[in-house]
Amino acid sequence: MPGSEEDVDRALLPIAHKDYGADYRLHALREYELYVEMADRVSSRRMLANSFFVGMNTAVVGALAIALKEGLIQSRTLVVAPATAAVLMCVAWWLMVLSYRQLNAGKFRVILAMERQLPFAPFAAEWKALDGARSRREYLQTTKVELLVPWLFAGIHVALTIAILVKAF
Repeated sequence: MPGSEEDVDRALLPIAHKDYGADYRLHALREYELYVEMADRVSSRRMLANSFFVGMNTAVVGALAIALKEGLIQSRTLVVAPATAAVLMCVAWWLMVLSYRQLNAGKFRVILAMERQLPFAPFAAEWKALDGARSRREYLQTTKVELLVPWLFAGIHVALTIAILVKAF
């Protein structure tokens, strides 16, 4: 269970402004800049991981489709084994997206807590603007779409495997 705003604020601010010294604001701004950059790097790693999984799944689908078209399938195992591995890869991908979603959510909670100590709060303002969206068409979170893609690929793997098994055997 995530901590409350007060818990996050207490963890974020172990030293009171008055006890820190004259460079408090400057150091706070530098730490904020660094932390926002770290959050961006997590998002970049997430996109890189997604690209890897898309590439791997596309390769498996392509190989099985070519095998079906060319009649190269001589054994059920040669169809079921890679398809099973691909479906398991989709499950791992889905779990990874969930993990990144949680990590990013935590990072943005900390960024919002940091902004409460700064003169401007652009991320807080952005979330307010997005929360005001009246319909899903105005704002659809990327992660919600991202969570569907592994299951779409898993469905393709299952359907293609069934098609191959029906045609070949």
